[in-house]
Amino acid sequence: MIRVPQVRVVDEEGNQAGVMSTPDALRLAQDRGYDLVEVAPMAAPPVVRLLDYGQFKYEQARKEKEARKHQRSVDFKEIRLKIKIGKGDFDTKVRRSIEFLGDGDRVKVTVQFRGREVSHAYLGRDLLMRFAEQVGDNGVLDRQPLLEGKQMSIVITSNQKPKPRAEGGETTEATETTETAAAEPAVAAAPPPA
Repeated sequence: MIRVPQVRVVDEEGNQAGVMSTPDALRLAQDRGYDLVEVAPMAAPPVVRLLDYGQFKYEQARKEKEARKHQRSVDFKEIRLKIKIGKGDFDTKVRRSIEFLGDGDRVKVTVQFRGREVSHAYLGRDLLMRFAEQVGDNGVLDRQPLLEGKQMSIVITSNQKPKPRAEGGETTEATETTETAAAEPAVAAAPPPA
């Protein structure tokens, strides 16, 4: 509802219709079959436009959907380590985090302490710093090692833009299952013997 006494009217083609009273602008919009929409409420006087509001909302939603289609949110992946981790397991977790960072995700690396291991927190800090060194070129250390209860963690941010996810990965799997089901002949129930 427009509550100001005068408004600046822009017609459906984008031409200035001038400043007029709000009831006159409403009448003009109704006569032409459009809605009166306030587009610049902070202007003096406020600017209103004659347009089909339903069509306007539809086009706005379509533009937002199209914009969302071409963007991807950054996921937050977590990798958990223990102080007594072996070299092979450590290297595997480093490789996996490099894959995550290559996709543009952020990685939280956590060292979990068990029992009295927390009294040797420096071992966890050294492990995390070695992990950050190994990842090196693929990401930037976003948060220094921080001890929270019985775990210590760092956050590594990717240097790359997020890659769009492959669309249709799940649909091809669903298609394959329906094709195999269609290849099997349908079995009809035989009538019971009389």
